[in-house]
Amino acid sequence: MSRPMSDEDRRRQISVRGLAGAENVAELKRNFNRHLHFTLVKDRNVATARDYYFALAHTVRDHLVGRWLRTQQYYYEKDPKRIYYLSLEFYMGRTLTNTMVNLALQSGCDEMLYQLGLDMEELQEIEEDAGLGNGGLGRLAACFLDSMATLGLAAYGYGIRYEFGIFNQRIAGGWQVEEADDWLRYGNPWEKARPEYTIPVRFYGRVEHGPGGARWLDTQVVLAVPYDTPVPGYRNNTVNTLRLWSARAPNDFNLKDFNVGGYVQAVLDRNLAENISRVLYPNDNFFEGKELRLKQEYFVVAATLHDIIRRFKSAKFGSRDPVRTSFETFPDKVAIQLNDTHPSLAIPELMRILVDEERLGWDEAWNITVRTCAYTNHTVLPEALERWPVHLLESLLPRHLQLIYEINQRFLDRVYASFPGDHDRLRRMSLVEEGAVKRINMAHLCIVGSHAVNGVAAIHSQILKDSV
Repeated sequence: MSRPMSDEDRRRQISVRGLAGAENVAELKRNFNRHLHFTLVKDRNVATARDYYFALAHTVRDHLVGRWLRTQQYYYEKDPKRIYYLSLEFYMGRTLTNTMVNLALQSGCDEMLYQLGLDMEELQEIEEDAGLGNGGLGRLAACFLDSMATLGLAAYGYGIRYEFGIFNQRIAGGWQVEEADDWLRYGNPWEKARPEYTIPVRFYGRVEHGPGGARWLDTQVVLAVPYDTPVPGYRNNTVNTLRLWSARAPNDFNLKDFNVGGYVQAVLDRNLAENISRVLYPNDNFFEGKELRLKQEYFVVAATLHDIIRRFKSAKFGSRDPVRTSFETFPDKVAIQLNDTHPSLAIPELMRILVDEERLGWDEAWNITVRTCAYTNHTVLPEALERWPVHLLESLLPRHLQLIYEINQRFLDRVYASFPGDHDRLRRMSLVEEGAVKRINMAHLCIVGSHAVNGVAAIHSQILKDSV
């Protein structure tokens, strides 16, 4: 005799069986078992709940791949203006449920797991949070990526693939205890490594000026390896990309400084380079002037701009003139949105590329940079505003400091022409703050180097206009 139907069974029957086609469920089940066997090399006798989660994630990801490829092919064919959202934080959270909802797969997967005797909610709980952000700033970035995919905009997110995201919180004896968030320890089924697009990022060194312009020499190189995560729009077949950079030491890192006896230490020293993408700083409303943080900020900016320019040069309707690429159309094809001041070095870095490498004149390069960059301000609290000490920039990024000084001088000349004799205004508006420690005000750099500035709400934008 069959048992009476429980409320849970009745809910399942109404919500799942009425919506999921039998053929669709059978195909999902075949793919689930295929991934369990061939991707995870397990069978039902030895598989754990985590194995079932991974099999489900790979099954859902299969439905993303075709859409992902077709979206990128479409962007190549149409060559629209592309939006590049630069942020040191992306608080994406979990991917499985969001993807199933956006691809209209949830009812089919529910039914498939029900038939296999597995619990959807249990598997969803196994997924690690991609907690690559502290709060509002990182969550805003994640929401924008979702929105832009749903609107069908050609948009890319760029950030850092931190090995350790926002710390896990445990309460012990009534106190918060922070634990490391090792979110990648079991692997991440959603990302795809792209080592063929690895980019060298340079630090330190010295600048030499000659007849051919400035040259940045004797630098230390760290490799930026990209990992791509799909960002599906809501039921519109658009899948955009979040590209996160991971730091790797080059094979010859420090080895040239050692004889054979120093080999082990040289290999251990590779950690110095790879620390750049090790951990997310657990604060987005307080400025800490740490060298590692500045390295992170330049690392993501340098790798991203290299990637943006590579894509611009190889675009179907872009300028592929081998003699001299025309950058006049750059602002028509590229929009760079700076999420707070963390990626502010994009402004001097783009100037460095245009002036030093592409040999454009200063005025032309500056016009392109300003028309390309836009800035979202997140706070006007003094303790949160980034003000980097000049001596740190001089050591880490000597060429960029020279460019910032030049940007500041030309800006102050314009201010003085408009307000002659108003020295207080010059002091107030300068990118360089004089004091016991000379500092660069990164918010001022963003405002001067962008064609559009906004706050995170209308009232915030008004505060910026009135007081900043």
